[in-house]
Amino acid sequence: MRVVFMGTAELACPILRALHRSFEVAAVVTQPDKPRGRNLELQFPAVKQAALELGLPVLQPNKARDPEFVGALKQIEPKLIVVVAYGQILPPTVLTIPPLGCVNVHTSLLPKYRGAAPIQWAILNGESKTGVTIMKMDEGLDTGPILAMHETKIESADTSQTLHDRLAEMGAELIVPTIREYAAARIQPQTQPGEGASYARKITKEDGRIDWARPAKDIWNRVRAFTPWPGAYTFQPGEGKPKLLKIWQAELHAGTAKPGEVLEAGKGGIVIACGDEALRITQLQREGGRRVTAQEFISGANLRAGEMLG
Repeated sequence: MRVVFMGTAELACPILRALHRSFEVAAVVTQPDKPRGRNLELQFPAVKQAALELGLPVLQPNKARDPEFVGALKQIEPKLIVVVAYGQILPPTVLTIPPLGCVNVHTSLLPKYRGAAPIQWAILNGESKTGVTIMKMDEGLDTGPILAMHETKIESADTSQTLHDRLAEMGAELIVPTIREYAAARIQPQTQPGEGASYARKITKEDGRIDWARPAKDIWNRVRAFTPWPGAYTFQPGEGKPKLLKIWQAELHAGTAKPGEVLEAGKGGIVIACGDEALRITQLQREGGRRVTAQEFISGANLRAGEMLG
C-alpha cells in the first residue's frame, strides 16, 4: 500500500519505522527545520532525521494548507495518510486526498485528553491508565471515529518520558495491523463517545512552577508529568536574585509545617512541607548546574532545615 507519513516529534519515529517495514512510504512530511541553541543553528525535526536514515523523501511545507504542498501530495497519490504528532490541524484539502482518508495515532484513550499534551496531563491529573488510540481524522481536533485502541497502566515510577517511550512503541505495534484491517474493510470506525471528552492544552514553562500549598501528591504528579520538560521547579531565596531549583525526582513523605518549609536537608534527601503532607526530593538541579542527588546538592549548597522555598 502506498502511504504518506506526516509527523514531527520523536514520538512519531518508531511508528514511521514500523510503516516503512510493511508499506510503501512514498513521502514523509514534517515541520520546517528550526533554529535552536545559543548559536541558533538549524536543526532537523526528529522525524526528518529518521526519514533520511531510511532513505525516504522529505517534504517540509510551512503550512499544510499551502497550495503547492497540496498539489505535491495529490501527485504522489497515496492510498492513506498516517499522521503522528505532526503539529498542525490538517485542512479538508489534505484530508480528502487519499481514498482511505487520514488516520492519526494519538496518545490517550479518546475522547479523554484531546489536544497537544495528553501524556503530561494524564500524569498531572493522577490517572491510573492511558493508552493509544488510532482514529480516522475529521476536521476537528482529535474528534474522528476510532479504529483501534490499546491501554496501559500508569506506574508510580512513570514520568512523561518513560510513558512517552512506551506509548510510542505501542503505537508502532498497533498501526500496521490496524491499517491492514481497515483497508480490508474489516474495521468499522466507531464514533467517539459524547461523554468524557477533555482537552489537554499545550504545556508552558510557567506550568512547571511548584505551589507548595498544594497537596504533596499533586506536586509529586507535577514532578513526574513535567520530566523532562519543562521540569517542576521552585526558587531558593538568598542574597540577590532567588535561585531556580529544578526537581528531577521526588517521593511522598510524611510531615507537616508551613508549605514550602525545608523540614530536613541531609543524606536521606530534602524534605519540603506541602499543603498536605510533604515531599522528599532525591534529585535536583540548580539553574546553570548539573543534575545531582540531594546529598550532592546539600554538600555544595547553603540549604538547611527551616528555610523557605517558593
